[in-house]
Amino acid sequence: MKKAAILGERKAGLIEVPDPRPKEDWVLLKVHAAPMCTEYKGFIAGKKAEFLGHESAGEVVEVAQPGRAKVGDRVVIMPQYPCGKCALCVAGDYIHCQNTIKVAEFTGSREGTATMAQYQLKQSWQLPRIPDGVSYERASLACCGLGPSFGAFELMGLNTFDTVLITGMGPVGLGAVVNASYRGARVIAVESYPWRAERAKKLGAEVVVDPANPDCLKQIMDLTKGIGVDKALDCSGAVPAHRLCIDAARRKGKVAFVGECGADTPIRVSPDLIRKGLTLYGAWHYNLSLYPKIMQIIQRSPVVADLISHVFPMSRIQEAFETQATGACAKVILKPWE
Repeated sequence: MKKAAILGERKAGLIEVPDPRPKEDWVLLKVHAAPMCTEYKGFIAGKKAEFLGHESAGEVVEVAQPGRAKVGDRVVIMPQYPCGKCALCVAGDYIHCQNTIKVAEFTGSREGTATMAQYQLKQSWQLPRIPDGVSYERASLACCGLGPSFGAFELMGLNTFDTVLITGMGPVGLGAVVNASYRGARVIAVESYPWRAERAKKLGAEVVVDPANPDCLKQIMDLTKGIGVDKALDCSGAVPAHRLCIDAARRKGKVAFVGECGADTPIRVSPDLIRKGLTLYGAWHYNLSLYPKIMQIIQRSPVVADLISHVFPMSRIQEAFETQATGACAKVILKPWE
């Protein structure tokens, strides 16, 4: 099969590798849509990689034994390789599994774990079906496009009576705007890049504040009559954005974080948590039982189509990465068989 790889600094291409084979309750999937996420950072840095991607949608083409999935099923391919047996997995919170499977030890090869590839291997219980009439491209948004913010908003109970602050209008942040708008919340977005700021407004943000403006926090407080936002969500992974969410939240407000961050964010226990009464959440994905709700957004949201800005044949992987590197994009999706 063919799969995408980062070959050097700002250089990508396709390589040929053996087709993966299913085993036990795992199935072989033909990948029809592979959304791109943070892999472009490795493309820019020249970090060579042959196992790219963590979100996809496709078709079951081979099973090793009868199980939950059958040949011909159109499915969303959920991320990671959780054990499926621990309390977290059984409860649907598989994303937090502490006993993830070592695929190479189980199957004899890492092939089949990359999503930017023609074929993929996955446990049959991690493959919720795609409703009739929903394209693979749209369905793939049920992973990182809409998933992290959907899970965060479920935790915080975001609803139509809330004003929510969303920092970072990359693909995940733009997906958060789609989710928040669908729930009827008032959205204040934070973004400095003009293309993404405009796309946020198109998706439902009432106003976009520039974080480079020294009066950024004051602007947010003015927009909420000095009270602060009811809920805040960081999708940027930037420490200043973390503090902005905490500082802009009202008393007894709720703040969630979905943007990965390698630095330490200062949290002041007394003024932030005790006196202000904030509740902080870490959110990665959503409980698998909530899949029908996120699919409802994909089917019914009037703006969800604009969350996908580009669709590329995987044969044009170089151009796809270059497009991502400009920042002038929302969700970029690869089609591995073109």
